Amino acid sequence: MSQRRSDPAAPAARADWTIAALCTGTTLSAVNSGMVAVALVTLQREFSVDVATVTWVITAFYLTSAVLQPVMGRIADRYGPRRVFTIGLAIVAVAGALGPFAPAFGWVVAVRVLLAVGTSTTFPSAAAMLRSIAATSTLSAPKMIARIQLVDTSSAAVGPVLGGLLITAFGWEAIFWVNVPLAALAILATRVLAPRDAAREHVPLRRTVAESDLPGIILFAATVVTLLLFLLDIATDPNWWFLVAAIIAGSLFAWRELTCTTPFMDLRLLGDNLPLIRVYVTFILANLVLYSALFGVPQYLENHGGYRTDAVGALMLPLAAFTVILAPVVERMIDRRGIRTALVAGSIGLAASALALQLLAGSTSPWIVLLLMAAVGVPYGIVLISITQSLYVAAPPDRVGQAAGLFQTARSLGSIGSTVVVGLSFAGGTDPTDWTLLATVIAVLAGLFLAAVVLWRDKRAAPAGPE
Repeated sequence: MSQRRSDPAAPAARADWTIAALCTGTTLSAVNSGMVAVALVTLQREFSVDVATVTWVITAFYLTSAVLQPVMGRIADRYGPRRVFTIGLAIVAVAGALGPFAPAFGWVVAVRVLLAVGTSTTFPSAAAMLRSIAATSTLSAPKMIARIQLVDTSSAAVGPVLGGLLITAFGWEAIFWVNVPLAALAILATRVLAPRDAAREHVPLRRTVAESDLPGIILFAATVVTLLLFLLDIATDPNWWFLVAAIIAGSLFAWRELTCTTPFMDLRLLGDNLPLIRVYVTFILANLVLYSALFGVPQYLENHGGYRTDAVGALMLPLAAFTVILAPVVERMIDRRGIRTALVAGSIGLAASALALQLLAGSTSPWIVLLLMAAVGVPYGIVLISITQSLYVAAPPDRVGQAAGLFQTARSLGSIGSTVVVGLSFAGGTDPTDWTLLATVIAVLAGLFLAAVVLWRDKRAAPAGPE
């Protein structure tokens, strides 16, 4: 018995199970994004809304996530990450139970916002628990964070498949119902395996809210929403007042964050740090490419190709399924050749695959779809791992947490931007001509990403740096 207690593998094994438990909660955001990607056409028909309107189920989710992720990290530190993690999962379960009873499309959007509130607690809270887990195991916190991010990204491949099967078998309501058992499982696993929160000073919630830079949060949300409203109508009847409002709100937001003592989004972190700015810009562009394909291809395949929703979900699987397989290969490439070599290789591959998407205008054969989704997914996996490592190289050592929070915000902004791309491209329909337009925009975005990676270099950086 004493040998078992002294076995050094035991803490590591428990840590592995604990990370798995946390991942059951952190993956809910990616799984829900994947499920809704194949539900857009069904929701559009069910509630009689156009393409631009139906994409608000995506926009509202990512806007809420972008706003709340940095705030939830602060709340987790103050009230205990395990407590905040489980409360967030309970909110997910409530949202899942409410979604199926939507009498109108606005209800669906509101439930998606509630889902985002719940899921936005999971990653910051999980990250906050890693220090305690690392203290009792041989695993380091950075490696555990990388593992969680890898599983989260890979789970995006599960979402379309699961969503397609559920919608075909039980209707669109099932993509909400499934959150109830998934959240319950995550709560149970976390309660059993995650470390208990240490004792903390009682801080009234009112004080926490007051210290959360509500003006900054409101101005950020106002900037994004008004800019979206302008862009969504720019091709038909642009409302220039929305653009004016976006510029004013954005200017006030920048002023507020640069002068606030505890800003919602610490813009001062960027300062003279060009490598860190480049990480965020390239990550936004990479996610614009990926999510424009993730949200655009299913609508095109259902409306033009005549595929059932479950078949569409299966065809989308290669888009994110290769990330886990590629991870060790890319990590070895980075160890031998450097981050920049891997990032350039991934960006070239992403640009080439974006150009190849034009082939879908001529044929929606399942083999062509599978090959094209793999062609996009493989280089994106290389890009994701390379940019993530670039983040930890470029960020100041004492502010990695804040830099990681902005990294998640960059992902959300790329996802939100993709809804504008898809909405404008499919405004007139989803025939091959409309697909050609979307594929062209995706190729242009991939070209901009390639240019940013290859040409935008910090000459002050050492050759072995994040470039």
